[in-house]
Amino acid sequence: MKRFAVVNEDRCVSCGACTHVCPRQAISIYKGCFARVDRERCIGCGLCARTCPAGSIRVATDG
Repeated sequence: MKRFAVVNEDRCVSCGACTHVCPRQAISIYKGCFARVDRERCIGCGLCARTCPAGSIRVATDG
């Protein structure tokens, strides 16, 4: 079962904190509006979720 980060776009403040802590560079700020996760690169470690000041990221599973 693969784990990956999921962003609540309505809560994201596009601060970029998650992009700085991601060990796989799996997160980017999309059009300056919200974070977007590349599920192929994401390893589901949860660093981004723990770092997000807006609480807009959670870790989910595909199963």
